[in-house]
Amino acid sequence: MLLRELRAAREPLRLVLAYKALSRSPKGTAGVMVIPGYSTNDAAMTPLRTFLTGRGHRVWGWGLRTNRGDVAGMLDAVVDQVAMRVMANGGEPIALVGWSLGGVFAREVARDRPDLVSQIITMATPIYGGPRYTVSARNYSHEAITEIEATIAERNTRLIEHEITAFYSKLDGALDWRTCIDDLNPNVEMIEIDSSHLGITLDPVVWTKIAQRLAPQKRR
Repeated sequence: MLLRELRAAREPLRLVLAYKALSRSPKGTAGVMVIPGYSTNDAAMTPLRTFLTGRGHRVWGWGLRTNRGDVAGMLDAVVDQVAMRVMANGGEPIALVGWSLGGVFAREVARDRPDLVSQIITMATPIYGGPRYTVSARNYSHEAITEIEATIAERNTRLIEHEITAFYSKLDGALDWRTCIDDLNPNVEMIEIDSSHLGITLDPVVWTKIAQRLAPQKRR
């Protein structure tokens, strides 16, 4: 599976080639918080944040250094960060854009504090099993994975009413793509793309579609 991640090396070139098309993507003025994936920090999401800022949006990172994967332990801190961004956005709810485990945080913030969130956009985010079906499973004990999986199953019984856009790829080399399919919540659009797990944050198709969904008049 990890050999598939070599595809990530092509993404910077694809962005260069897609420059003109990206420059024509819709603009907007949404408040947006971009949440990094497991073992990464805000620096990893700088290209996407820069693009969204260039399209007119007010964009923030999550401000919590490296995402260590402790969803239960860090969720309250992430909620606090989102609440601060909402205040900076004039009290208006903000969109949450999350990559991989960052998307898990986005979904759980929306589940606990729907008043803070306008919409959710995830990239290669697992919905089921936690780390069980990912390459990071080796970093957890069997007991820990079982406990996380049970917690996720319990939380998934509480539906998310917000609009969710979820990108996934069958070429993902870091997790089983089937865990990304959200067949639980009522307002989900699943979008299959041709990307690696690492490259999805630099995929020009993803960037364009994110811009479309953040624009005042969404182009579906």
